[in-house]
Amino acid sequence: MKSEIILKNIHFFAYHGVLPQEAVVGNEFVVNLILEVDITTAMQTDDVADTVNYAEVYEVMKAEMQQRSNLLEHVAGRIANRLLDNFPAINSVDILLEKLNPPMAADLHSAAVHLVLP
Repeated sequence: MKSEIILKNIHFFAYHGVLPQEAVVGNEFVVNLILEVDITTAMQTDDVADTVNYAEVYEVMKAEMQQRSNLLEHVAGRIANRLLDNFPAINSVDILLEKLNPPMAADLHSAAVHLVLP
């Protein structure tokens, strides 16, 4: 059986970006996360200790989003690697990290990085 824990449309305000102004004014970011986790035991026990606590997952993401990076690739990689390191029950991390209204001469909703580890 394949099972996933999904966290959708998590909003953060952070200071990631290559341009100097991005380190000053910041921007809005949205994260979508799919964690492959075996939830078989939790289905039986109804105990959060038998799964991955998504409140704790959020705290990891929040901490990583507060640490400034130039590249979305770097932020997404840090989040994915830290989740895999901190939660042995996670088999894989699928993360979509979007920067809303990026500062460029184009009419676009967001720029994003999609990463799947391992």
